[in-house]
Amino acid sequence: MPALHKGWRGRVLAALLMAMPPLALVASPGQETATPDQVREAAAVALKQGRNAQAYSFSEALLHRDPQDRLALLIKSRSARSLGEFRDARLSARQAWKLAESDSQKYAASMVMAQALSSGGQKTLAKFWLRRAVQHAPNRHLERVAIRDFRYVRAASPWLHRFSFSVAPESNINNGSSERSSFLNYALTEVLLGGPAEFQLGGSQRALSGIEYSFNSRSRFRFRETPTRAHDLTVAVDLRTYTLSSEAKAQAPDAKGSDFSYASYALGYAHKGLNFDRKGEYRLSGQAGQSWYGGDEYTRFIRLSAGQSYKLERQRRVNARLSTERQFGVMTSDQDTWRGDLSYSFRLGSGATLWSGLTLAQASASTASNEFSEAGLSTQLTLAKPVLGATVLFGLSARDRDYDVSRHSPDGRQDRKYSADVSLLFRDIDYYGFNPTLRLSASKNDSNIGLYESHRFGVNFGIQSAF
Repeated sequence: MPALHKGWRGRVLAALLMAMPPLALVASPGQETATPDQVREAAAVALKQGRNAQAYSFSEALLHRDPQDRLALLIKSRSARSLGEFRDARLSARQAWKLAESDSQKYAASMVMAQALSSGGQKTLAKFWLRRAVQHAPNRHLERVAIRDFRYVRAASPWLHRFSFSVAPESNINNGSSERSSFLNYALTEVLLGGPAEFQLGGSQRALSGIEYSFNSRSRFRFRETPTRAHDLTVAVDLRTYTLSSEAKAQAPDAKGSDFSYASYALGYAHKGLNFDRKGEYRLSGQAGQSWYGGDEYTRFIRLSAGQSYKLERQRRVNARLSTERQFGVMTSDQDTWRGDLSYSFRLGSGATLWSGLTLAQASASTASNEFSEAGLSTQLTLAKPVLGATVLFGLSARDRDYDVSRHSPDGRQDRKYSADVSLLFRDIDYYGFNPTLRLSASKNDSNIGLYESHRFGVNFGIQSAF
């Protein structure tokens, strides 16, 4: 695997020299042997001049004298990497890390270890050590250096992993009704009673509050790439589980949080490329996967999508996407859903960014009551300047979904859902290159059938990569 770009060499050498104590440059008059400080200086100079074998020999001599000579370990790691001895380079850098005490020493060890790993083809581990370098950087300049090298390694790596984890108090973890009553099956009561009959909702039919624990992961392996095209294998994981509040346990004594847990796993292929004189980018993807609800298999699915984005003048962008999903139901009906999305984003005069989107969808199913048509509008505003050190995003959305057939009404079912959220990314709080996030969200679903009336409020605490 190729080494990092040439600028890395100079920065790692700078990190080494920064960690060195003041050294004697010449022997004292009449001195016949060099002092350890002079050998260290000679080794650093040899390393800087590209005489890696000589630098390696000097470091070995220093370590024979003192196996815990931290600077000698760094020089040995750096020279071993240049000589292609990657295992030796890693072991020396790891030992230097164990001996490091100050931020400067930890930064130097992290940078040297990252280069040894990257040059040996272990890009993912190299990114972890660069995050360590960011965490222990003794000043902003060296922090920016480590971030820049992290981005370089990420771009050069065939693997890319993105994940998020959050803990969120939720007012409606089961998507239950906010109403206390609804109507019985219309067709049945029409025959038996001559009209609709109202009944009381209870237990898990009504909204249950609790805590949601969510984990999402997106990974891709880029197996082929040219300057304008990329081919990826993808893996997606979505996991959610819950604990019930004391109020929810009193309302539904037999229910458990795991009854509403959700898991989804998907494998896929994605292809993207530049077009329209590099102003546009097209994307094609396909996924196959399976989901579980409450621990039981829920559906199997196949998804296909095609999209195109285009950069306009003055930082404006338009994006279009068409997708379809074939759902093979286990606990639910089979369903085919087509969806079209169109979005537009631009920079306001204040520097804020405004994004807006239109969605149209149509679903057909083996069970008529699951067929629907949908139209939705959404918008998001990202403020130009931080508020209390946080990047702030405001979001609004509205969705109109119509079901022609419903068991509960001869007029079908009409749902109108409205949502609002505020998200904060705290960039001033950083740990290993991750920032905490806070999201406040609220939604209301108005339906002509009380069973589907719902209100939801959530407070989401999570983490997000800073770079």
